[in-house]
Amino acid sequence: MKLVRVLTFLLFIRFSLLHGAIANTKHYIVYMGHHSHPNSKSVVRANHELLASVVGSLDGAQAAAIHHYSKTFQGFSAKLTPEQAQQLAESDGVVSVFKSKTKRLHTTHSWDFLAAIDSEHHFSHFPVDSKYSTIVGVVDSGVWPESASFSDKGLGPVPQKFKGECVSGENFTSANCNRKIIGARFHFKGFEVENGPLESFGEIFFRSARDSEGHGTHTASTIAGSVVPDVSLFGLAKGTARGGAPSARLAIYKACWFDLCSDADILAAFDDAIHDGVDVISLSLGPDPPQPSFFEDGLSIGAFHAFQKGIFVSASAGNSFFPRTACNIAPWILTVAASTLDRKFPTNVYLGNSIVLEGFSLNPLKMKGYYGLIAASAAAAPGIPSKNASFCKNNTLDSSLIKGKIVVCTLDEISDIRREKSLIVRQGGGVGMILVDPLVKDVGFQFVIPATLIGQEAAEELQEYIKAEKNPVAKISQSKTVLPTRPAPEVAVFSSAGPNVRNPDIIKPDITGPGVNILAAWSPVSTTPTAERSVNFNIISGTSMSCPHASALAAIVKSYRPYLSPAAIKSAIMTTAIVEDNTGHPIGRDPNGTQATPFDFGSGHINPVAALDPGLVYDFDSHDIIDFLCSNGASSLQLKNLTGDLIYCKNPPTPSYNFNYPSIGVSNLNGTLSVYRTVTYYGNGPTEYIACVDLPTGVNITVTPDKLRFTKIGQKKSFKLNLTPINSSNGSFVFGALRWSNGIQRVRSPVAINVA
Repeated sequence: MKLVRVLTFLLFIRFSLLHGAIANTKHYIVYMGHHSHPNSKSVVRANHELLASVVGSLDGAQAAAIHHYSKTFQGFSAKLTPEQAQQLAESDGVVSVFKSKTKRLHTTHSWDFLAAIDSEHHFSHFPVDSKYSTIVGVVDSGVWPESASFSDKGLGPVPQKFKGECVSGENFTSANCNRKIIGARFHFKGFEVENGPLESFGEIFFRSARDSEGHGTHTASTIAGSVVPDVSLFGLAKGTARGGAPSARLAIYKACWFDLCSDADILAAFDDAIHDGVDVISLSLGPDPPQPSFFEDGLSIGAFHAFQKGIFVSASAGNSFFPRTACNIAPWILTVAASTLDRKFPTNVYLGNSIVLEGFSLNPLKMKGYYGLIAASAAAAPGIPSKNASFCKNNTLDSSLIKGKIVVCTLDEISDIRREKSLIVRQGGGVGMILVDPLVKDVGFQFVIPATLIGQEAAEELQEYIKAEKNPVAKISQSKTVLPTRPAPEVAVFSSAGPNVRNPDIIKPDITGPGVNILAAWSPVSTTPTAERSVNFNIISGTSMSCPHASALAAIVKSYRPYLSPAAIKSAIMTTAIVEDNTGHPIGRDPNGTQATPFDFGSGHINPVAALDPGLVYDFDSHDIIDFLCSNGASSLQLKNLTGDLIYCKNPPTPSYNFNYPSIGVSNLNGTLSVYRTVTYYGNGPTEYIACVDLPTGVNITVTPDKLRFTKIGQKKSFKLNLTPINSSNGSFVFGALRWSNGIQRVRSPVAINVA
């Protein structure tokens, strides 16, 4: 063991020396946009020459460079001083220079639930196969290729258009790829420059595309996992597991290590995925709020180039709970919020007075009898205030008081790692834990001892019982699976919300999908999230889980209608979404069921079958995005480098509220205003759509024309919404909707307006 520590220390020293551990150097991305070089080799040469101009020599440039982006756009990442970074930022041909930041991973029955919420179509006719074999690129923590979810049984040859590779590495060879996992790459240089060598973390990892964390395996199998019968987590959520697009192929791009992802590595993954020929890129990761500007965010930059090449990009909105925290909000990205299923896992508490308290968790452990019950606040270690002890953190509890008992813990902060509390209770000899967690009590957590989460009402009953009884006792039940539950879906309490902090005229998030207690494949070596139990399938929650559902739907739409652009696919998903739950009421937001708004769920909850036949779509292309960037202050030089063409912004620029987006936002309505949109018809035969408006409070809206007649597929029609403010909204947004209907399809766009 000592030898291992010495070797790890020496490796860290060597790593520091090799990468110039100089106090004032940081890892920067130098982004240069479109390039016209004949090959990657010439791009790398040009990168080195530019870098040499600020570091002093070609040798120094080669030593400083970490990544080269050369396949689909030009740039590099390097260790630079702030002064060197500024020099490069002032160079011709450079769009932006910014520090490589760290992003985080945003961490079955769900597809059956999606079928159940569709009341107007027949899910049995949902196409799960197609001659067009869609390829989904998954940028995440890798994959566990032996999982049954990645069987290639019944799949045809690898699509000829795919130009990717199955890169060998630690415990991963080309034999681990098949006709399901058709490509696998991994990137770690950016992570190591910013965080130190992988070995220094002291955790299990594989320097390859193999997944040691489970997250990437879970997201990939949710998207395109093969059908696997009789799957469960210790009997919970038992049934057949499958991805949303089981006939799709997977290309794996591992850019995340220990739940962290370097901007530089993400951008390298984009460069590869675009070159390899994927159709969809899925990213269940993002920055901590606030969202960086589009030119200083590796994910936004990579997604723009993917969009230019006709690749659909979806990304998770984040798990930051609060308004104005939604991330991945560029309009060329589908931003996905999270919502619940019609399934819960009750883990109830039986008190000694025969009262049963409702609780929830993922508890496979059986508690044979009743045990003494103690509040953690009453078991403080010497010198620890009772309030501090109530949080069940390290060195705060008196083991002589909690030994053999069930301990009642509370939250210090919403970001507390809940499973760690059970470790502390077990360490002190406790046999069970009840965690008072009014916000995320419905989210399934796993613990090392029998444990459950209860809400505020149950907590008050529990407190009364403990006070009234001299020797209070309780028993925690094993979890059960209950379905269907109502109401569902609800927007998850943790799901990051809008408005969009970069441009509130663009409503974000765009959509919501299943993201709470999702069962999917897992890496068996990842046992921390599973309470030290090795499993092949796991249940976890997050916008990380909802994003793959949307990515799968995009893959299906692409397979069904391969001629649709990324923007048209996005529109199809958004305009067909549902906004009512399974009780027929407007979708609410957990934990209190308050009515959700477009800043919670965007256009609504994904509706897979309806998305295949949207009727009308709001399409946009790179030229429209340029107009949008102009309205957000982009310079002509930035746009030239971004696109490779000399571009001058319109004067005045096109207002961002006129960007042809499937949702409609006006963040500063000051007097009468007209908002313009264009729709494209994708239907069968002549038809007429009629407009209907749900008016926001204090705003009158008319539509001109209010009828659109189409005679052939691909036909475009424009219209305008005439907005007239009646009352000020006092700095808050008010919400409504525009619906076009021909009696068959309903094409719905949410409307969000802030009346000055």
